[in-house]
Amino acid sequence: MDNQHVSLVTGGAGFIGSHFCKSLLEAGLSVVCVDSLVTGRRVNIEPLLTEQGFSFIQGDVRDENILGQLSPLPIVEIYNLASPASVDFITDNPIYAATTNSVGVNNLLELAVEKKAKFLFASSSEVYGDPKDHPQKETYWGNVNPVGVRSGYDEGKRFGEALVMAYHRKIGLETRIARIFNTYGPNSSPSDGRVIPRFITQAIAGQPIPVHGDGTQTRSFCYVTDMVLGLIALMESDIATPVNFGNPVEVKIVDVAKKIIALTKSSSQIQFTDRPSDDPFRRKPDITLAKQALGWEPIVSFDEGLQKTIDYLKHV
Repeated sequence: MDNQHVSLVTGGAGFIGSHFCKSLLEAGLSVVCVDSLVTGRRVNIEPLLTEQGFSFIQGDVRDENILGQLSPLPIVEIYNLASPASVDFITDNPIYAATTNSVGVNNLLELAVEKKAKFLFASSSEVYGDPKDHPQKETYWGNVNPVGVRSGYDEGKRFGEALVMAYHRKIGLETRIARIFNTYGPNSSPSDGRVIPRFITQAIAGQPIPVHGDGTQTRSFCYVTDMVLGLIALMESDIATPVNFGNPVEVKIVDVAKKIIALTKSSSQIQFTDRPSDDPFRRKPDITLAKQALGWEPIVSFDEGLQKTIDYLKHV
């Protein structure tokens, strides 16, 4: 690429990653998107493939061969979003989840050292596990089952953070860590096991909506464009320690199901099922640091974001 300022987005064909690529292109940057397409979808980046300054490489960040393809490029910043996130996928594929967030992260950190590039690691609220502190602050160390069914992902993200900080402290690499809480919006796959796309897909089809337990467990949902703006602001800052990104409005899962049924005018009924192992009961970010240091907070309301997501999933 001729542009001497290339942004690398790994996981760029994924749900959040594809929005990232679009936003960076709109800012006038050249973007190289890398994705294995295991959970990412080519359709998410299809509109970008003809854009000047955008290129796509299909590859796995765990594979050192991908580094050979990236090494000649003038990369100045790396947004590492290469990781599955759906609970169904990470419990069915724990080795993939664990190694993507360890081997894959290490490979990309080595590339960042070589290129003297800034590096942002998309971590997760899952590092807090089933939290005993509420809401969750960045200073909370979490309550994670290290050998549970979700540990490939949860501990993968925790180890990924440890690697990032090790490179920062030992080598002086300019790094950022974003702890992403539940995010939703267009470009979600209809088959995604995460709460909102699953509920919407079931509601559109008029099928029962599976709610774990009695549905009183909570999550905090952030619309994807708000999330992208937050992560870009973090990359442009000088904060090396983790920063929470999410919407602090806490919602009961059963209320999410009811709202989606109402918005889709669906005939679906709520079907209560057993809660899976290690399922966090409450999840809510303390975003004080992001607000004070970055001037960031979500602006898209839950109802507005849900409607946009429904409109998208109705036509895919």
